[in-house]
Amino acid sequence: MTQDKPDLTAAYALASTAETKRLYSDWAQSYDLSFAAKESYHLPWQTARAFVAAGGQGPVLDAGAGTGLCGQALFDLGVAPLEATDISPDMLAQALQKDIYRDVIEADLLSGIPVPRGSYQGVVSSGTFTHGHIGPEALPALMRVAASGAQFALSINAKFYVKAGFDQAFERLQNGGWIQELTLPEVAIYGEDADEAHRKDTAYIALFKKN
Repeated sequence: MTQDKPDLTAAYALASTAETKRLYSDWAQSYDLSFAAKESYHLPWQTARAFVAAGGQGPVLDAGAGTGLCGQALFDLGVAPLEATDISPDMLAQALQKDIYRDVIEADLLSGIPVPRGSYQGVVSSGTFTHGHIGPEALPALMRVAASGAQFALSINAKFYVKAGFDQAFERLQNGGWIQELTLPEVAIYGEDADEAHRKDTAYIALFKKN
């Protein structure tokens, strides 16, 4: 069960789709200020900058977009058009208010994304692949909607990477000829103003292209 108060501890403890929807419904309106700003949540900007530095371009799918923090960073860097998908309609409602997305799509990544195959030249995700959320089992859905040559930038909590099996999943994708140019720069998730318990947390940003 999640805690009554939506926070990082509650998010890391999520154990079901129902719990996820409930927590993010409660958190949606206050997320940007009560969490992102308060904890100096840098990861969305780190992910967006890595995507652009790797040559990423639109149209881009922001997977697990939440309130649109990574999308806002991409927009500020001149990347467009952008579309967002998330399991939480309440978070997507907040993302829409930023007026940066061409469309938003409510979807569970484990069930697939209802858009045509090969719709996007780029796929980004920030904060979705972490404790209490989802692992590499969501990669096929993202691969399906990406066009050949699409640039990916997926942040993955460093403590979750091996535990969830991302190392093996990327090895299979490489060996199968599905992806190329995989790199895994490690970045800080939070700034110095973050809670001491998570101030030094890091994430890998999986950068690769779909063959």
